[in-house]
Amino acid sequence: MANAPPLRIGLVGYGLFGQHYARAIDASPIATLAALAVYSESSQAAAQQAHPHCAVYGDWQRITERDDIELVAVVVPNHLHFEIGEAVLRADKHLLMEKPLALRLDECDRLVSLAEQRQRTLAVGHELRLSPLWGRAKTLIDAGAIGRPRHALIELARFPYRPGSAGWRHDCARVGNWILEEPIHFFDLARWYLAAAGEPVSVFARANSGADGSADLADHFSAILTFSDGSYAVVSQTLSAFGHHQSAKISGSEGTIQATWNAADARSDECHYDLRYGLGDRVCEVALAGRPGELRELADELTSVVRAIRDQTPVFCSGDDGRWSVRLCLAAHASVISGQSVQIDSLTDP
Repeated sequence: MANAPPLRIGLVGYGLFGQHYARAIDASPIATLAALAVYSESSQAAAQQAHPHCAVYGDWQRITERDDIELVAVVVPNHLHFEIGEAVLRADKHLLMEKPLALRLDECDRLVSLAEQRQRTLAVGHELRLSPLWGRAKTLIDAGAIGRPRHALIELARFPYRPGSAGWRHDCARVGNWILEEPIHFFDLARWYLAAAGEPVSVFARANSGADGSADLADHFSAILTFSDGSYAVVSQTLSAFGHHQSAKISGSEGTIQATWNAADARSDECHYDLRYGLGDRVCEVALAGRPGELRELADELTSVVRAIRDQTPVFCSGDDGRWSVRLCLAAHASVISGQSVQIDSLTDP
């Protein structure tokens, strides 16, 4: 790995987060941005100016045709994930897919199966797992800091979603639903934190909106996720707030871990954070190795995926993990629609 040339990456998508991806790849000592696929002509010009060393295409399929590109990162509206991801894997390239892996369970299954058949790495962008804050909480759990974990509460209060390029985030046909936007990260964390409890078995969820009452684009969302041993997690989000204020509390037989992160925006450098654990009057404050935040986590995500490809080791978040997080979001959405608890094993695509 130390003497290997930088891994050549193709990036599909150059919206707000795609631009952060491009800068993170440029800054990496173990990767290089070889090509960009950008839809609009104005964005193509901006991308070429910002990254003069790489090829810029208007057609993403040009990237899959390049023999020299080893990894393709896909950062596009949700409804395009499956089509592009499938083409990338069929071109025998490794794939880093932004969450969600796809919008349907059968599409997730096909991507996971195709990656296995082609022996390609498939990683899903649940970057919170690599955070010095949220990831460190998992390290404490695995070290036994709170005994046997039995309950998790993961919350976010933030400002309303930006509409995205051409308003895709406010279009159900393109976004799927808003549970697949940020709550999907919290379902992934809950399953990861409570891994010792077995897999989730049911979801009961509620959602509403101050604007139009849409169950797909709801401003307020809460869900209870029950695991096979009776442990459970609560995931809750509101989009009717200010700033970006996230917290996680994981409780077990011997105490609780509490993590908080507050800033004006998820990508802000001006943030306040805290990690501690304890029981009763015994409280331990944990010093973090680096400042947590979305852009730091994105850089670590890219480094982690490149190393996994080079060393042929497991990725930080696999295709199967990504499929699980989509499955939980779709179960939660079905629960919101029906008003009933949904058994995970009974869930099928509509």
